[in-house]
Amino acid sequence: MNCLFFHNLWYDGLYMRTTKENTKSKQKVKMESDCHPCGSKSPRLRLVELLWSFAPAYQRWSESVMIDKRLSPQRLRILGSLHDRGPRIMSDLKEELGVTATNITALIDSLEKDGLVVRREHPTDRRATVIELLPKAKNEIALGCSAYKDRVAELFSDLGESECKELAKTLEKLWNRLQG
Repeated sequence: MNCLFFHNLWYDGLYMRTTKENTKSKQKVKMESDCHPCGSKSPRLRLVELLWSFAPAYQRWSESVMIDKRLSPQRLRILGSLHDRGPRIMSDLKEELGVTATNITALIDSLEKDGLVVRREHPTDRRATVIELLPKAKNEIALGCSAYKDRVAELFSDLGESECKELAKTLEKLWNRLQG
């Protein structure tokens, strides 16, 4: 059994349990992870192992707390970005979300079909398409985005303010490295 498979089983099981069961599971898993072959002693390698599992588990969990299932986290991120930063070209949205060109096209197609965004020609670059938020989307964002972010933020409720700031600082540093 490979390391990634073991960690995904562990996180999938942990993420589906209740809080009471989580306490028992965390104690049990800690003992198992101390002895399993992928429990790296190096902090950097341990981060690799944890992030391999954390990222997909976080994605599944954040999708599970969505009330309006047609507004997926990625769709909300696009709408929120357009709301906060104004019209954007598709390649900028693709980079911001960290998705492929095919994926961003499919996301924009579905948002356009739902009447939330519109494609416009770029004023100076014939190759670029500008994505603009439509008025209907502003209502969708007002209703969905803030409430969704609040529900997802509950994941960090066990962290103090300084821990949240430090984690955000670390993730921003890593994000910048990936972008550079």
